[in-house]
Amino acid sequence: MTKGDSKIDRVLILGGGESGVGAALLAKRCGMSPLVSDNGTLQTKFREELEVHKLPFEEGKHTEKALQWGQVVVKSPGIPEDLPMIVELRKKGISVISEIEFAYQCLPKLQKEAKRSDSNRSLIVGITGSNGKTTSVTWLHFILSKAGYNVGLCGNVGRSFARLLAEEPLFDIYVIELSSFQLDGIVNFRPDIGILLNITPDHLDRYHHHLEEYAASKMRIAENMDANSSFIFWADDPIIPNRIPENAPFYVAPFSTSSATYDYSSAYCDSNALHFLAFDDERHFSIARSQVALPGIHNMRNAMAVSLAAIELGITEEDLRYGLKHFTNVSHRMEFVADIEGVHYINDSKATNIDSAHYALDSQTRPVVLILGGTDKGNDYNEIAPLVKQHCRALIFLGVDNRKLHATFDSMIPVIEEARSMKECVTKASQLAQEGDVVLLSPCCASFDLFSNYEDRGDQFKEEVAKLSQRKRG
Repeated sequence: MTKGDSKIDRVLILGGGESGVGAALLAKRCGMSPLVSDNGTLQTKFREELEVHKLPFEEGKHTEKALQWGQVVVKSPGIPEDLPMIVELRKKGISVISEIEFAYQCLPKLQKEAKRSDSNRSLIVGITGSNGKTTSVTWLHFILSKAGYNVGLCGNVGRSFARLLAEEPLFDIYVIELSSFQLDGIVNFRPDIGILLNITPDHLDRYHHHLEEYAASKMRIAENMDANSSFIFWADDPIIPNRIPENAPFYVAPFSTSSATYDYSSAYCDSNALHFLAFDDERHFSIARSQVALPGIHNMRNAMAVSLAAIELGITEEDLRYGLKHFTNVSHRMEFVADIEGVHYINDSKATNIDSAHYALDSQTRPVVLILGGTDKGNDYNEIAPLVKQHCRALIFLGVDNRKLHATFDSMIPVIEEARSMKECVTKASQLAQEGDVVLLSPCCASFDLFSNYEDRGDQFKEEVAKLSQRKRG
């Protein structure tokens, strides 16, 4: 890895979580000297890992010595771009990049060591969007793995890209989930196939409450693409098509759920089937919606996106059909937990924005006791108000500050409760729900006021539902 004509020896890594520790391991693997600096307290597992690998770190503060040490800085996605510390580093001419960018810059060295030529280099599929990222990356990974491809899954799901490069032999294909925060820190990163699923308001607190800033961040997935790259996107999104240059240097493959955009899409979905069109005549085919594992129009869009990527990578129609049909969704995404005395409990903890909760509510056919709340990210709850009115029997606000939720829903739903723990929340939900109802955890918000992350929130929900089931059985 070089900066201009200078070889990079010292790497300062800000943040000691999954991406930071992964970057430290990769830096060591590539012959660089990393220093991890975390302003908070490291999780035990990450501290122990750094100690085992004899990687220097500091926690509880970013010392001046550390900030002056790195020739390049790898920044955690959780650190805002406009933080004064980051601004000052850049003013000094120090490159501040994301872990995704750092891993991408290290990849050529690893490929050279593995004696891989340009013709058999590892390919990158990057997937971003406000909603559906985790489902889509795991679905594509499943499809390709079952078809016999040598494929790695990483990024904003599971292991970081850097960790995967540091710990595993090179994969032929990397499927990477990309958040807007990770894309903010790229310089040269260029996926061979980039997928942008949708752009809806999310994380606006990080983007000065301007949707345009957030959209620009998402579009960065395509900014370095060239004639050898393919860009897959939802043709009916109100933002994405208007941001693609008319003479884009990359191949575009839109997918559509509206008859208005069928004609120029590579795939489209009608009421009966998914249709794939933008290939030679022998590859035009359709797959019945009933043969797709996950229901709902939003999952039809996810299925088209990952299918177009798989087709671009040469998958057979038979293998694609198998992968679409047999996939099982990830935890915390519309995950059925239990049926207790005729009440369904569903864990949708990954629904951290308005659009995700909209999909969850829109798919319900039973009365709902809805659990909302957490750390607000600039949400406009009026966007789901019609669905809440239509589907919800009661609401439970699970958060520290629920004033914004009360302002929106108090005059709309007669039964509203608050909870400050998952145990209290599930207990109240069981008291409010009637036989034939759904208790739906689809919070619309981040989880950091009461939980470590959305996984912790979802796991606690499942744990409390399991305890409830045991109590009901006596």
